[in-house]
Amino acid sequence: MKFSSCGWWFGGDWYENVTEAKKCGFSALENLSWSNLDLDRAADFLKKEEMVNSAILIESTDESLKGFLEWEHGMVYEDSRKPFIKSFEETVDACKKLGVPNIVATSGNERFDIEREKQVEMVADLLSEFGKIAEQSGICVVFEPLNVLVDHGGYLISKSSEAFDLIRRVDSPAVKVLFDIYHQQITEGNVIRNITENIDLIGHFHIADNPGRQEPGTGELNYANIFSAIKNAGYDGYLAFECSPSADAHEVARKMSEFVAPYEN
Repeated sequence: MKFSSCGWWFGGDWYENVTEAKKCGFSALENLSWSNLDLDRAADFLKKEEMVNSAILIESTDESLKGFLEWEHGMVYEDSRKPFIKSFEETVDACKKLGVPNIVATSGNERFDIEREKQVEMVADLLSEFGKIAEQSGICVVFEPLNVLVDHGGYLISKSSEAFDLIRRVDSPAVKVLFDIYHQQITEGNVIRNITENIDLIGHFHIADNPGRQEPGTGELNYANIFSAIKNAGYDGYLAFECSPSADAHEVARKMSEFVAPYEN
């Protein structure tokens, strides 16, 4: 198990956040956006700082493609297929340059003019195409279900069971679930059982407590037990903090670095 600092905790630019995360005891952070970066400079900086950026989103530097990637359009529209594949290929190239192991994929919001199953089929089709490309690159595509009760009303896939079924349908070793513990606590609870019974289908985690979406220890989730269960299940990938700090970001980051140290491989 490896832990990533939240990429925007420290309020600086991309490079300052990398440096501050390292100072607070992390060997990785998660800055999801990449399309505005100078990739050569960013890659050199990560190497110099001996840091890893654990995941990035599917993005494109082509302005004509960006509208197709928005949640209001997303994977569930027929005309999005080619723009998504082109953007994914561009994101894979960014991963290779930056040394990023994971690409985060999201479905976008549900449509109501066609059957839900047809929309799920379109998402599965795109994930299958992503998997074929990712398998050749040693990169993992992680699909994220999100809660619709608090943060993302209208999003297509919220339940972890739906996401796991989707990944089984895709059946690619390079396509897995991004299990966001905060989102799944809101959606369904039963976090440890859902994780441990499907650990082979999970490629990445996001961390936040509930309610409030702040760091562990501020809400109802017992993260010590959750981390122990994940480690005992044999997971060896990244768990990234994606939450607001309840106090000074540097203080919270140092505290979280100490908290997760016993669970790291």
